[in-house]
Amino acid sequence: MWPPADPEPDRASDGPQTQNLRALLPTREFLCSRKGRLLLGESVLSFIIFICYMASSAAPFLTVPLLMFLLALAFLFGYFLKINEKFSGMCWPLSDFLRCVIGAIIYFAISIAAVSKYSDGAAKAAGIFGFIATIVYAIDFYGIFNDLSKFLKQGNSANDAEAEKSEEEDSNSDSD
Repeated sequence: MWPPADPEPDRASDGPQTQNLRALLPTREFLCSRKGRLLLGESVLSFIIFICYMASSAAPFLTVPLLMFLLALAFLFGYFLKINEKFSGMCWPLSDFLRCVIGAIIYFAISIAAVSKYSDGAAKAAGIFGFIATIVYAIDFYGIFNDLSKFLKQGNSANDAEAEKSEEEDSNSDSD
């Protein structure tokens, strides 16, 4: 009978190895979030572009999608496993923003080169997917930029309020 009566399998009956492997997979909640969808899209597009460049004569462009694929996976697992909260040694939003800006610019440049310079179908397909990846990376860095600007505006308003409060206290203590 389709669909099954119990859509969620009983995870308690799974072995410990299966449960350990499931801990490394992103949850549905994260993958349905805006950031999860963008990172997953960036990973999939980068992998498709990598495969297309492997099959084409445009071999010089092979390393860019591979590196962007690995970086997108690293950030995907970094955000999913909340490494960004545990490891505060680097500024995650800024690093993610720079990754997206660089990815969008480089994908745009190599897509133009692949479409205009190479005549085989795989290079043309890689160029088209590269343009799509450019749009996805641009949407991601636009979202990160908006989040960072809101955060900085809130931080500045809190700092301004503290500065005004300290100035009022200083002026009250001067009048005494």
